[in-house]
Order: sequence, then structure tokens, then C-alpha cells
Amino acid sequence: MNKLSKKIKLDESEDEILEAFESGKLKANNSDVDYQSIARNTMKKNKKINIRISENDLSALQRRAVREGIPYQTLIGSVLHKYVSGFLKEII
Repeated sequence: MNKLSKKIKLDESEDEILEAFESGKLKANNSDVDYQSIARNTMKKNKKINIRISENDLSALQRRAVREGIPYQTLIGSVLHKYVSGFLKEII
């Protein structure tokens, strides 16, 4: 067993990938692409909007945000992002 899998519990496929990398069968991609910068720019908040919602809905959002430990605007943005990305589905 390798050092990393002792610290982090890996599933079978992750363990195979790690073993292949450590044995030299896989090589790290040392491209010049700055993936952290791309991710940062993707999530950049560059537009302000104003919306009107009911007082009850706003209160419910604020209570939910407190339970989650995040600001309510962040919660609203997260819900909207998940919806437009297809990760939030309507339950019928």
C-alpha cells in the first residue's frame, strides 16, 4: 500500500490510478494552462442583479443560509448556478 492511500481512503479505481502514476505508467501533464486561473474566472462574480422576491421566501433563504453557515446571497447564487448547470432537478 502506498503512502497516500494510507492517509486518504481511495476506492478501487482511484487506487489503480495512483499505483499507475507511482509506477511511472502515467505522467503528470506539465502544460502551460493555468487551471486555477480558469476556475477562478469561471466563478468570478462580475454582474450585479436586483430581484424582487416575497418576504417569506427571503426569510426562508436567510434561515437556510444560517443553517448552512454561509451568507444568504452566496446560497442564492449557488442555487442559481446549480439550476443553470443542470445539477438541480425539479422533484415531481
